[in-house]
Amino acid sequence: MLTDTHTHMDASAFEEDRDEAIQRAWDAGVTRIVNIGFNRETIPTTMALAEKYDFVYAAVGWHPQDAKDMLPEDLEWIEELCKHPKVVAIGEIGLDYYWDTSPKDVQDRVFREQIRLARRIGKPIIIHNRDAHQDTLKILKEENAAEVGGIMHSFSGSWETAKECLDMNFYLSFGGPITFKNAKQPKEIVAQVPLDRLLIETDAPYLTPHPFRGKRNETGYVRLVAETAAEIRGLSLEELAQITTDNANRLFGFK
Repeated sequence: MLTDTHTHMDASAFEEDRDEAIQRAWDAGVTRIVNIGFNRETIPTTMALAEKYDFVYAAVGWHPQDAKDMLPEDLEWIEELCKHPKVVAIGEIGLDYYWDTSPKDVQDRVFREQIRLARRIGKPIIIHNRDAHQDTLKILKEENAAEVGGIMHSFSGSWETAKECLDMNFYLSFGGPITFKNAKQPKEIVAQVPLDRLLIETDAPYLTPHPFRGKRNETGYVRLVAETAAEIRGLSLEELAQITTDNANRLFGFK
């Protein structure tokens, strides 16, 4: 009983075998999937997947790389979609200083607007943070994001950063990189994070876990992430799966 809390199975990488890949995930024990719609193109395809499959849910938001393209009506669109019973979070939202595609001040504004929306309607948020730890934490604090909490997606920060996120009511989610032999820091964080705040994900088709690194990722590979996390924590796969699924259920309000 595994939950992939962050995937992009609507991506063009799955154009030829999307249904088969989703079936493989189910066969691997993945009983809940949260697919992420993050711009004008991927929000509709994410909603379509959530409506097609009982065990696929949606998060909708505006990615920082696309921040410069977000119009006021897009924020209204996201708010309207959040009334849909399969939409469980706003995301992925945040800051990305690695890809220079949207100005930092625009990313800041779009991030804050979506946190405020989440607080207004009571939805958790899914955070994308790349090379922007301090500014991400600053905005989350200033906007009182702890009120709704959410997920630090594909967490890559230090233990000091992790503690600040935990103090703000966030879960830490880990994907394929924890399976890499040279991934010292992510493994150390997985070893320390309280079990009731630990989540797993794939971010498919990206960040493919070992032994498929370099190939397309898919949501069924969350099992490989779970196996590594279980080994790090000295748990069985079944125990780790139950813990992380219970955490996802609690955060997203799954029954």
